[in-house]
Amino acid sequence: MLDANLDSRAATLNARYRNHAAVQVLRHALSDPDLGRVALVSSFGAESVVLLHMLSVASPDTPVLFIDTEMLFPETLDYQREIAARLPLTDVRVIRAAAEEIAAVDPDNTLHQRDTDACCNVRKVVPLERALSGFDAWITGRKRFQGGERKELDFFEPEPPLRLRVNPLAHWRPQDIIDYMDENALPRHPLVARGYPSIGCAPCTSPVRPGEDPRSGRWRGSAKTECGIHFIGGKIVRGPIAPEPTPEPRPEPEVARVAPAAHLHVVTPVMERPAASKDNDMTTADLTQGSPAAVTEADAPVLVRDDGFHPVAGTPDVSLPSDTDPDRLADHLNAAMIAVEFPAMTDGRGFTLARLLRELGYTGRIRATGALIADQYAMARRVGIDEVQIPAALARRQPAEQWLARADWREWDHRSRLAG
Repeated sequence: MLDANLDSRAATLNARYRNHAAVQVLRHALSDPDLGRVALVSSFGAESVVLLHMLSVASPDTPVLFIDTEMLFPETLDYQREIAARLPLTDVRVIRAAAEEIAAVDPDNTLHQRDTDACCNVRKVVPLERALSGFDAWITGRKRFQGGERKELDFFEPEPPLRLRVNPLAHWRPQDIIDYMDENALPRHPLVARGYPSIGCAPCTSPVRPGEDPRSGRWRGSAKTECGIHFIGGKIVRGPIAPEPTPEPRPEPEVARVAPAAHLHVVTPVMERPAASKDNDMTTADLTQGSPAAVTEADAPVLVRDDGFHPVAGTPDVSLPSDTDPDRLADHLNAAMIAVEFPAMTDGRGFTLARLLRELGYTGRIRATGALIADQYAMARRVGIDEVQIPAALARRQPAEQWLARADWREWDHRSRLAG
């Protein structure tokens, strides 16, 4: 039986999975008995495809709850059909208000013109609450970068009186969303390119001008900022309420009609990029063997190995830029140590260089330098990189325990698992 103390359960889960990546948090949320029955609530909106894609790989039969307000953009419906054709999600549930409920309060479909809160309540809030009644937790796409109370968002949070919410993308940044879509060749919502970074129902959504807040096109000209889930004093309240001076900013918009899910093969996603560091100024400093230690010099770079952080010393025999011609790698096979440069987190050419060096028979040490984060450590180890040099600022933001959570990198080797 699940512990009724939501705060205690959320705290336990956050402690258990604090250093895990988004995909791993999602997988744990679907399998940990402390979560119970879990569904993903998706709008099929501007950024929804990221979580939908992750779910389609991790557990395609997990229920996906989609609220069809019956006032959606035609482009949203087209986009939904495109996503349904790409991802093998097998339990997408269309959630709508009961016909008699709409007839009672909005018989001519004009309620949004005179009372947007009441319209959202009957078309979104009430149907969602009814649909969630069979679940102990639900997965959202909320992120810290969205500001307000989300700035301190945890992976798991209580939603009184009965449920938990799971936020796998809590630590992601805007560029992480873009990178994941690019690297997995995921289609964008067509309205994004036309100036709609936040997409809701057609009558209440307008394009956003350059420099405006991404949500300024929602209920433009009114004080309303939310479709029905609000925070008051840090607590969630469902239903129409008077606008607060500092409302919690923006849950994912709920904006698509679900067509029958396609049963198609989906490619396993490339490595995700959660909580991207902006410390991309790592240099190829001196390199050598060291012992696990806490770095005492505030600005000293750090060497990451499977057993923790080490001080950096020594010099590599050669440093290979990411655009090194692979045909020239054989020239360096006698080097005792090679540094492979990563100029940007999204530049994966260094992984290819390391793999090719090992395939050519290189037996020396390979060190990655540049813009790598903890979630890329497993990938680095898989391709033959022995250690990663990181700047002190990143070491403070991603301490040793976050890297050590990936130190058992074979557990993260999806290729080996798929091979049997």
